[in-house]
Amino acid sequence: MTVLITGGTGTTGSRVAAALRERDVPVRVASRRPMDGQVRFEWADPGTHAAALDRVCAVYLVAPVGVADPAPLVAPFLDRAREGGVRRVVLLSSSAVPEGAPVLGELHQMVRAGVPEPTVLRPSWFMQNFLGDHPHARSARADGEIVTATGSGRVAFVDAGDIAAVAAHALADEKPHVGEYVLTGPEALSYADAAAVLTDVIGRPVRHRAVNVAELAGRFVAAGYPADFAAVLAALDEGIARGAEDRTTSAVQDVTGRPPRSFREVVGT
Repeated sequence: MTVLITGGTGTTGSRVAAALRERDVPVRVASRRPMDGQVRFEWADPGTHAAALDRVCAVYLVAPVGVADPAPLVAPFLDRAREGGVRRVVLLSSSAVPEGAPVLGELHQMVRAGVPEPTVLRPSWFMQNFLGDHPHARSARADGEIVTATGSGRVAFVDAGDIAAVAAHALADEKPHVGEYVLTGPEALSYADAAAVLTDVIGRPVRHRAVNVAELAGRFVAAGYPADFAAVLAALDEGIARGAEDRTTSAVQDVTGRPPRSFREVVGT
């Protein structure tokens, strides 16, 4: 069995590949700029799809990044996958996106209709958004602040490693995981709470600065996001402010047999 990992060098894809290799599952990593055994893959270039899917029976599907309507790019890929005998597709979506909703929600329906053993992962916001080169992390380091339109709304941030662990089970377990999992960390935190933890971890003050949705969208555009995609991202913060993400689930433990990692544990390592 070979598993194709789209977005294979990204935050979750690289971790999914590592988790599968630990289970001795053959992995093919797809990348726009392949290195060392990876396969070239471009969503907008169907000519790259055949080689990526050759002798593959399962796919970890990360939708095209920064695209407000990914369905036209993903549909021909799923058609080719089905024709080639792919049985399992594990789609990375979002806890904020129900089936049929704009951007990723349409892909839920496509995956369910396209393969015999579909799994939709709907993780909460990544803890890794506060690390590395993410805008939140850069802003916390440079300006001592995190800027959102979430108000006092809370999010059960989830570790990308926990997402990958669930994905590895869904891709490689003998029994299929047909359906969807809403993946969260163990506690819901406001961005002010998260800033307080970062203050403790990095030893410098970090605060949360609340802005309105229009201002946040403008910040995303200034950071290089297309305007339509920036508007979609900013609108998600409005949902958080209303309490849409103020929940936890047991899905990580149910699938992996261990509890999800805490926010302090992840950002403090």
